[in-house]
Amino acid sequence: MKLKTFVSGALMAAIMSTTAFHGAFAADDTIKVGVLHSLSGTMAISETTLKDAMLMLIDEQNKKGGVLGKKLEAVVVDPASDWPLFAEKARELIQKDKVSAVFGCWTSVSRKSVLPVFKELDSVLFYPVQFEGEESERNVFYTGAAPNQQAIPAVDYLMQNEGVKRWVLEGTDYVYPRTTNKILEAYLKSKGVKDEDIIINYTPFGFSDWQTEVSKIKAFGSAGKKTAVVSTINGDANVPFYKELGNQGVKAEDIPVVAFSVGEEELAGVDTKPLVGHLAAWNYFQSVDTPANAEFIKEWHAYPKDDKRVTNDPMEAAYIGFNMWVKAVEKAGTTDPDKVIDALVGVSVPNLTGGYATMMPNHYITKPVLIGEVQDNGQFDVVSQTPEVVGDEWSDYLPDSKDLISDWRMPMNCGNFNVTTGKCGGKGS
Repeated sequence: MKLKTFVSGALMAAIMSTTAFHGAFAADDTIKVGVLHSLSGTMAISETTLKDAMLMLIDEQNKKGGVLGKKLEAVVVDPASDWPLFAEKARELIQKDKVSAVFGCWTSVSRKSVLPVFKELDSVLFYPVQFEGEESERNVFYTGAAPNQQAIPAVDYLMQNEGVKRWVLEGTDYVYPRTTNKILEAYLKSKGVKDEDIIINYTPFGFSDWQTEVSKIKAFGSAGKKTAVVSTINGDANVPFYKELGNQGVKAEDIPVVAFSVGEEELAGVDTKPLVGHLAAWNYFQSVDTPANAEFIKEWHAYPKDDKRVTNDPMEAAYIGFNMWVKAVEKAGTTDPDKVIDALVGVSVPNLTGGYATMMPNHYITKPVLIGEVQDNGQFDVVSQTPEVVGDEWSDYLPDSKDLISDWRMPMNCGNFNVTTGKCGGKGS
């Protein structure tokens, strides 16, 4: 069993990395930064905001003098919610546009699509969205939540605070929901939940006809045991799903829904009054009351000159990743990918919830876990918050993963070291 622990930003800031030398440098006049998010298609509802957030962060950094005395230049592309196109656009950013790093992707299938490109061309990707874990790549830095930083704490909250005994695992049909639900099913069974008290269902991207599925959820919840829905529904399918919950009178006090891909941006398109009390598990909410968050919200409203635009968790993950990259580049004194990759491990930057995020040797970061209840204004009331949690790259609840750890520092320099065999290799990379 691998060690899992709560850590403080101060402790993690003490972690130092080694450095190596190699590589391609940015143009003399500017440092180019790639932004790889869908601006059209089913994922545009979520990803367009991240594109805007990155442009704001780059603009703010340029006002501070840029990086290494050079201005940053954003290069924005639209992979259009087309997973193979993500790989093509990533290659274009690295080879044609000569970007020093890329911030992008939302779905795990898009991330999986670009991984071979970043490995082949030895570039750096910052991935800012919650996902299924089960991966640790040298060229990727994961600033979104792993399952032990979102999914498992959410289930624990429902068990302990809502007395939930029956579970509906409802997701979009792709790798993130399927792997996350595989982990959650194993975790629930380890807690004594029986097979007949778990149902798992998947629907396609962009699914809109929720009447039958919501009816099934209601029927499953009528067996006399407290029932909850754990939702890994992604993209614009969330809007009709929540509308149908309201249409069929599925109330939080009867069958609470906890979502992992629904934040303030997604709720902006929904009448939230019937959804009050339903939950989301993230590592940040706009409603967090800290000076850092107040300043971030102020900047976000000023940048597009729109006081109604909301912030959300992936924006904070993008904020953390961008600030980590800036700090690592300044620490390394270069944008050379290999030196920056090594310099990133141990870097700590403030998060927006009052603590610090630290990049760990597995390329995951430390994050607090927040549970929020939907309010009628589309915001979340935080009902639970943990200290910073170290992201677990390989789940202890899957047989093929429980013996694996990742450490990208020398001498291990491995994303899937088997602590039983003492060897690097096998699952993952």
